[in-house]
Amino acid sequence: MSDILIPRLTIIGVGLIGGSLALALKEAGAVGEVVGCGRGKPNLEKALELGVIDRYSRDPVAAVKDADVVFLATPVKTLASVTAELLPGLQPGAIITDGGSVKGAVAEAIEPLLPEGIHFVPGHPIAGTEKSGAEAAFASLYRGKRCILTPTEKTAPQALSLVTEMWQLAGSEVVQMSMEKHDRVLAAISHLPHMVAYSLVNAVGSYDHYEENILEYSAGGFRDFTRIASSDPTMWRDIAETNREALLEMMGQFETFFAELKADVAQGSGEKLFEFFLRSKQLRDEIL
Repeated sequence: MSDILIPRLTIIGVGLIGGSLALALKEAGAVGEVVGCGRGKPNLEKALELGVIDRYSRDPVAAVKDADVVFLATPVKTLASVTAELLPGLQPGAIITDGGSVKGAVAEAIEPLLPEGIHFVPGHPIAGTEKSGAEAAFASLYRGKRCILTPTEKTAPQALSLVTEMWQLAGSEVVQMSMEKHDRVLAAISHLPHMVAYSLVNAVGSYDHYEENILEYSAGGFRDFTRIASSDPTMWRDIAETNREALLEMMGQFETFFAELKADVAQGSGEKLFEFFLRSKQLRDEIL
């Protein structure tokens, strides 16, 4: 038992993100008991059946009783209200952390709610799929991926250290950065691509030149590119609203380059088209 980092972990929102963390920590032998909490009883029953959690309560106050760490894995606009709801059940010294894709608005909403002795470590694991629910969770989701922690001036060093070790044991490379940098970086590498995918599916699906839905002709390339448009609409609505400024900046950046490409196509300039595609290929290859 001495190797157990977290004797009792409560997961609020037992889906892909929260469930995968639970499974990863169980596989690493880093957690004692995992308690699940959520609004949907069928999902909690499935999580219990699959061994993602050890027991559950639909009452947040009861679910966090004696919890050492509480992981919030609900849509970002609900994180503050969920925190306010569960606070009465927390023991002194408990740590709250989250997996939200937006950090500035979340921390600004949660930190003023916290009483003395309750710690908050804002975090965001850079991993996921388009699937959701307890059945989507798997232990290796975070292996080899990055997890960004964005501590504030109020974040206790011991809490930051424990959450860092938690994600490392789940298989992640942990990095720290400011909340502003996180939100701008994620607007570029995650939020914008989702907006593009959603827009592309709507554009093609609304094309009415022919009677049938031309999406039925989509092949591998289109399906791979738009896979993320199958992601949870509630989650992405909340992200678009809470990271509005950074997202609009990146959407403007995208519009600039799309306009350049559109002009090159309109001019029929093979040389300019080749240069545009070559630049993109070189930047993409550098990632790999």
